[in-house]
Amino acid sequence: MRLSRPSLRPDPAALLRFDPRDVFLPEDALTSPDPSAAADFLQGLLHPPDSGAATTVPGDFTFRDRFLLHDTADALAPPGLLVLPQAFGAIYLGETFCSYISINNSSGLEAREVIIKAEIQTERQRILLLDTSKSPVESIRSGGRYDFIVEHDVKELGAHTLVCTALYNDGDAERKYLPQFFKFTVSNPLSVRTKDTTYLEACIENHTKSNLYMDQVDFEPAQQWSATILEADEYPSVVKSTIRDLCKQPILIRAAGGIYNYLYQLRPSSDEPGQIKTEGSSILGKFQITWRTNLGEPGRLQTQNIHSTPTPSKDVDLRAVKIPPVIFLERPFMVNLCLTNQTEKTVGPFEVFLAPSVSGEQKTVLVNGLQKLVLPLVEAFESINFDLSMVATQLGVQKISGITLYAVQERKYYEPLTDIEIFIDAE
Repeated sequence: MRLSRPSLRPDPAALLRFDPRDVFLPEDALTSPDPSAAADFLQGLLHPPDSGAATTVPGDFTFRDRFLLHDTADALAPPGLLVLPQAFGAIYLGETFCSYISINNSSGLEAREVIIKAEIQTERQRILLLDTSKSPVESIRSGGRYDFIVEHDVKELGAHTLVCTALYNDGDAERKYLPQFFKFTVSNPLSVRTKDTTYLEACIENHTKSNLYMDQVDFEPAQQWSATILEADEYPSVVKSTIRDLCKQPILIRAAGGIYNYLYQLRPSSDEPGQIKTEGSSILGKFQITWRTNLGEPGRLQTQNIHSTPTPSKDVDLRAVKIPPVIFLERPFMVNLCLTNQTEKTVGPFEVFLAPSVSGEQKTVLVNGLQKLVLPLVEAFESINFDLSMVATQLGVQKISGITLYAVQERKYYEPLTDIEIFIDAE
């Protein structure tokens, strides 16, 4: 049978218990100047005096207070009972599979020179767990048994088979072979979804039927990266940080779909800055995850390498910096723009102009004056700011659209600037 820890069995009746003070007394009764009067009133309400009774019978067999909280711990409903596993249960990747195996001699004769083997078979490999070939069990008498326990760290998903075999001599000294097969399926306990830009966000979801307490969720970055976990308490005190390290509380991810998110900031490693451009630089790293279930049963999981999503990089970036808060109809206004060179070389010169509408509609915000603005060379990783004079021809909410950048030497057009909404007022 499979060895696993028992589970707690809550008392159904205890879940209905309540404190009578919450029912019969007002909220300010216990904070009043004379709380003893309220307590005496409650005692008399629950246990009225019986003038006809001469003696007090020990024990209350009327069960009148069976739903009352006699102790604050009663609200948790732990009756002190544990339930042994009633089924084989689910096995998840990263857990330790433990099995108790018993070989019974149900014949009337003694079995001698018993060789026992136990192994796990998966789709990829065979893993030997026990082999007594070099030291066979000398004998198992009639009605006797030989018990042993095998353990296996589950590292593969899918179908698994526990194969147990016994090779022995029966009472007639005939060599006999007895195989037994036990099949089970390994499921994935967690799903890890990541999003990466400058930051890596990991969303860990619990797929099991029990709560998981995360002891460790560590991201091991690849050689060309360094990672820093970002937490809510960004500037902890030294004392607080020391206490946290000594008494680290596990993070609870609730059963059947509970989620917890981790955020890491990634930076190129300073040791070998050129390495991030080599082949394999899309590998960011992998996660090491350890957890425990409600009764402390451990689990461990290592993810595969996490790859970054390649994003096209722009040589230059054009963005709007400042727009007047008040714009009047048919009055020129200035839009302040910034052009940034994001490469290691000098780029330019450039031309900035207003591209015609693709749909053929007439634009309501136009360039005022020269239709093309010439910009000089921009040094590596430098920026230049410039103003573009414009004028609006209609009232209300309008869009500045189609501001386009053109590299003169490369003869290359860049994507137009994102549309900007403005409000046009009358004078």
